[in-house]
Amino acid sequence: MLKFAFVSDAAEREYRALPEWVQDEFGKSLRQIQFGELPSLATTHLSDSVAAGVIELKINGRPAFRCVYITKYLKTVVVLHSFVKTTNGVDQQALRTAASRYQDLMRAIKH
Repeated sequence: MLKFAFVSDAAEREYRALPEWVQDEFGKSLRQIQFGELPSLATTHLSDSVAAGVIELKINGRPAFRCVYITKYLKTVVVLHSFVKTTNGVDQQALRTAASRYQDLMRAIKH
């Protein structure tokens, strides 16, 4: 079983600010991932836009919700960013936030 963590206090605050039903849905998929199962929610690999191994859980609708995580390091499911998606296109600011937090995680692992 993989451990679970938020990359930062800010990442945890974002997640906790989402509606409770959204937290429940993301939580179910994150637990499935911890136990080596496929998540029940749709996913997108963000290898090209963030980094190798970074994955986005998706709840579509109006609004849509996203939870970005990685499992490649520390035998842990690490949530990098959670947010409400309000645009039809790619949310560039959300990708920048996830990429920045991924880089912070990599620096912390190397120390």
